[in-house]
Amino acid sequence: MNPDFETWFCTATGYAPRPWQAALAAQPAPGHRRIRIPTGFGKTLGVAGAWLYHRVVLGDLSWPTRLVWALPMRTLVEQTVAECQGLLSALDLLRDPHGPEDQPGKVGVTALMGGVDAGAWHLLPTQPGILVGTQDMLLSRALNRGYGAARGRWPIDFGLLSQDSLWVLDELQLMGVGFATALQLAAFRDLRPTLRPSFTWAMSATLQPAWFDVSPDTQAINRKMVPVGLDARDEQQPLWTSSTKPLATLSFEDGAASAPRLAARIVAEHAGLPGDTATTLVVCNTVDRACTLYDALVRALGGAADLHLLHSRFRRAERRGWSAWLRDDAPRTRSRILVATQVVEAGVDLSADLLFTELCPWPSLVQRLGRLARRGGSGRAFVLGLDDKRAAPYELDELAAAWDALQLLSDGAPRALADFEREHEELLPGLFPFEPSHLLLQEELDELFDTTADLSGGDLDISRYIRDGDERDLTVAWIQLAPAEGGAVPAPAAELRPSQDALCAVPFLQARDWLCGSGKKGAEPRRLRKGVSAWVWDYLDGRWRSAERGDLRPGAQVLVDARVGGYSPGRGFDANSREAVPVVAPILADPQERADAAQDQDDLSQASWQTIGFHGGAVARQVTALLDPLSGLRDRFGTLLHLAARWHDLGKAHPAFQGAIHGGPARGDLAKAPAQAWDQGRCIYVIPGDPPQPRPGLRHELASTLALFDVLSRHAAPEHASRLGPWASVVDGAPARQSSGPTSLEQEVLALAPQDFDLVAFLVCAHHGKVRARLHAVPVDQRASPRDGSLPIRGIYDGDPLPAVDLEDAAGTRFRLPESRLSLEPAALGISSLTGRSWTQRVDALRDHHGPFVLAWLEALLRAADVRASRDATLSDPALSSNAASTESR
Repeated sequence: MNPDFETWFCTATGYAPRPWQAALAAQPAPGHRRIRIPTGFGKTLGVAGAWLYHRVVLGDLSWPTRLVWALPMRTLVEQTVAECQGLLSALDLLRDPHGPEDQPGKVGVTALMGGVDAGAWHLLPTQPGILVGTQDMLLSRALNRGYGAARGRWPIDFGLLSQDSLWVLDELQLMGVGFATALQLAAFRDLRPTLRPSFTWAMSATLQPAWFDVSPDTQAINRKMVPVGLDARDEQQPLWTSSTKPLATLSFEDGAASAPRLAARIVAEHAGLPGDTATTLVVCNTVDRACTLYDALVRALGGAADLHLLHSRFRRAERRGWSAWLRDDAPRTRSRILVATQVVEAGVDLSADLLFTELCPWPSLVQRLGRLARRGGSGRAFVLGLDDKRAAPYELDELAAAWDALQLLSDGAPRALADFEREHEELLPGLFPFEPSHLLLQEELDELFDTTADLSGGDLDISRYIRDGDERDLTVAWIQLAPAEGGAVPAPAAELRPSQDALCAVPFLQARDWLCGSGKKGAEPRRLRKGVSAWVWDYLDGRWRSAERGDLRPGAQVLVDARVGGYSPGRGFDANSREAVPVVAPILADPQERADAAQDQDDLSQASWQTIGFHGGAVARQVTALLDPLSGLRDRFGTLLHLAARWHDLGKAHPAFQGAIHGGPARGDLAKAPAQAWDQGRCIYVIPGDPPQPRPGLRHELASTLALFDVLSRHAAPEHASRLGPWASVVDGAPARQSSGPTSLEQEVLALAPQDFDLVAFLVCAHHGKVRARLHAVPVDQRASPRDGSLPIRGIYDGDPLPAVDLEDAAGTRFRLPESRLSLEPAALGISSLTGRSWTQRVDALRDHHGPFVLAWLEALLRAADVRASRDATLSDPALSSNAASTESR
C-alpha cells in the first residue's frame, strides 16, 4: 500500500511538508500551474516532491514521464541537480549513472548545460527522469536547435522535451524573452496533436499573472493555469511573522560613485557585524563592476576577512570550489564578504547578515533581498543608486520605478513586501513590466522542424527567442596543443571534446572582439587576430576548423589555444588577460557523439558482427520493450515502429557501405562490425573487374528509404494509394515492374495506408538525424563525378542497385527481400510518375497531420531503440556463428 504524501515526504526529508507543498501534491491532476512562493519556503522540494510522488511512487501515467526544470543561470542548475539527487538518494530511487542501462524503479537526474555529458537519458524515453538545464540549453533544444548538442541529436531532444514532459519554469522573472518563448511552446503543445501529456508550471517569488498575457496563445494558457501560493498556515510560521530586513538607500554620490569609496563603506559596515563568522553579500549588475569592486575590496580589507568573487564567467572547474565556502553550514572561523552578480539572485541557499546591492529592477531586488536573513531573524540592506551611465544591462525606467518604490519601503522581509504590494497596487505595472522583444510564431516553429544544414553548415538564428539583448552566450574551452613545424598550432583532433569542467560562458559579442578585434560597425575584422588560434566544429566536414567572426554566435562552442589568455582561475573570463590559461583536459567523444556531430560519420555501426536482418529484429524488439509501459501508444504506433525498425538498416546492403568493411565474414549484408574492421576511407563501391570507386557521403538510411519506394514501383499499380493514388488519373504512371507476388515483408509495406507508409518511410530515413525533411545534394555530392549527366544525392546515384537481403517479417521469420533499384525521383519537386508525391510534400503533410512534436517523439523512440540494440553486448547473430558463416578475409 502506498504511503500518503505527508508520510512519504517526511521519510524523504526528515520533516513534514509545508502546508502549501502538501496542498500542491494533493491535486491529483498535474495541469498547468502558476506558483508564487516567497524565497525560503521550499519551492524546489515542493515541486519535485509532487511530481515524484505521483509519477514514480503512485505510477500515475496521467503525469508526464519527464520533469524538465528550466533555470536562467548555470549556478542554479547545479544547485537544483544536487537537491533533486539528495531527495532521490534519501528514498533509494536515484539511478546510478555508471550502472546498467535499465534500472527499474530508479530515476535519473541529468544536467543539460554546455559541455556537460548528458548521459543516456534519451535512451530511456518512457522511464521517469529529471532534466535540469539553463534556459539556453533547454529552449534551444525545444526549438530543435540544441545549443552545445551535435546536430544529429537535435530531433531526439526536441521530441522528448515536447512530449510527456512537465516543464518547470523556475525564477522566471530572470528569463526575459525566454519565458515568452516557453509560454508560446506550452500553448503550441496544447494546440497540436499529442501522444502523452505535457504541462507547464511557472514559478517565482515575484510572479505576476499579467506576465502570461503577451499573446492570444499565452492568454489561453493563462486561463488554464491554477494559481498556487502560500497556505494560511504557512503565514503563521516565524519566517513569515518575525523576519525583519530593515533597508536604506544610498544615492550615487553617497556611496557608489567610485569603487574605493564603496569598498571603504562596505568594510566599515562589515566590521560592525556581531560575531566572528558574519557574512556580507555585495551584488553588482555587471561582471566588470563586480571585478573592479573586488579589486578595491582586496586593498581595503587587508586580509581582515575572507573575500570571494562570484559571477557567471567562470569555468565549472573553478565553480566546483564555491560550494566549500558558499554554504552557510560550511565550517568557518572568519567572517566573509562575497562579491557577486545576478548569479546569487535565485536558488542559492545563502543567508547573509548584511546586503549591499546596486539598484536593479524590482523583481531582481526582491530576489536579492531573499539572500538576506534567509533563515529568519534580522539582516540589514543597503540599495545603491546609479547614474544614467551605469543603468546597463537594465532599462532606466525599470530602475526609476524601483527607486521610487524604495522610498516607500523600510523593510524587505517577505511579509513586508507582500503588504507593500497590496497597499500599492497602482505601482505594480511599473514594478513588474514584461514586454518580450520577440514572440515565437507557430509557423516559425514548423520551419524549425527541418534540421537540414545549408551549404555552409549554418542555421536559422534562434537566439532572439532565448535571451534578450546582447547578453547571449557562447562557450569557450582553452586547450593546449604542441605547435607544428614552423610554429603553427594544428587544429584539435576530430575526436576531442571539451569536458564539462572546461567550458566558460562568454557573451558572444565580447568573444568576437576578444578573438577577432573590434572595428567600426560594418567593418569588423572577419578573421582571428594575429597570433590567436581558435576553432569551431564543422558539421559538414566533421572536424575542428579555424574560427571566423561569423562563427562566434550564441550557442557556439569554441576551442581556444591556452596561450591566447583570456581567463584566470581567480577572476574568470578576462579579455585583457594575456597569461596562459591553466588547461582542463578535454575528453574523447563517444561513438554516438561522433556519429551525431558530423554529416558523414557512422560510428554507431561499430559493434559486434551483426547482419542487417538480425540487427533490425533486435531493434524491433527494443521498440516493443520501450512502448510496453504505454499500452495505448503500443496499440496505435507499435506495428509501424516495428516495421520501421526491421527495415531501417536495409540500405547498408549498398555495395559502397559493404566495401568499407574488411576482415570479417564474406557476406554482403553486414550491419555492424568492430571498429578495427572499418576502412578509414569508408564507402568504396566495388564492381568486379573495375577499379574501386569511392562514394563519399553515402547515407545508408536514404538507401533504406528509397528501397521502400521501390517496393511500390515493383508491385503497386499507379493508382495504389501510397504511390500516385488520386493523381493516377492525371499523371501517366508506369505499371508495376514485377508480376510475381510480393513476399510477406513486401505485403506489409503494400498494405500500409498512405499516411502510415509516409510515417514508416520518414522514421527509416530520419533514424540518424541527418536526412530528414529534405532530400538534396550536399557539397561532397557536388564534388562527385556525374553519372549519366546527374550528380548523387547523399552518395546515391539514380538507379543504384541494392542487393537482395534477408529481413525479418512481423512474426520474426526471415524472408529474402529481392534486389531493389534506388530511384531519386522522390527528391524531385511535384508529382513523379514513378513514386508519386515528392519527399518534401510527404514530410510536410506528416508534420501537419501529426504535429512536429509527435513526429519527433516517434523519431526519438526508434533512435533510442537503435542505439540500445547497438550497445547490447549480449547479442550474438546466429548467422555469423563459426558453423554458419565463412570468416575469410574480405
